[in-house]
Amino acid sequence: MISIDYNLLKGKYVYLEALQPEHYEVLLKLAKDERIWEFTKTLLINDTYEQQFREYLNVPLNPANAETIRGFVIRETQTNDIIGMTRFYDIDERNKRLNIGYTWYLPRVWGKVHNKECKLLLLNYVFDKLNFNRAGFEVAHQNIRSQKAVEKIGGVREGELRKYAIRPDGVLRNTVIFSIINDEWPTKKARLLKMVADSSVNN
Repeated sequence: MISIDYNLLKGKYVYLEALQPEHYEVLLKLAKDERIWEFTKTLLINDTYEQQFREYLNVPLNPANAETIRGFVIRETQTNDIIGMTRFYDIDERNKRLNIGYTWYLPRVWGKVHNKECKLLLLNYVFDKLNFNRAGFEVAHQNIRSQKAVEKIGGVREGELRKYAIRPDGVLRNTVIFSIINDEWPTKKARLLKMVADSSVNN
């Protein structure tokens, strides 16, 4: 099971901490914004929302999943406010790969420096601390905004899995696959560092 040194997941604008059961009530309220789930419909804001959210959170919190999933809350460094969540998932230590996803942010930070720095921290950990070979990203085909965000940080589009899943609202979704590999990381890291620096001017 991979270990996480949270001192290496602290940036100027965001920092990550381990998802814990005590985060539940705060996250439940923050995530109840339909704009967050507009394209994925991971959660449906209806009379079963609280049950859906509990099940959603139980996946990364379940000790049985600790070897393959690590959940994080994302905090804004300046205020310490929780502004979103993300995960490492499908962690495969033998083959030195994992995916980064299940990421969402409060709309007030969309398009700002926060996601760029968060991805810089996570990818730096994957390649420079864990010495993994690959970080993958899986994005619903309807979610063009997230696809553009992954491409912007250097994700290479590998293909699209057609009719790969059924969303909670019953709509079929394709899954678009992106990746960054260790050979590419030095160049992409320099690019991402510049993006964070440039974004911070207008943050």
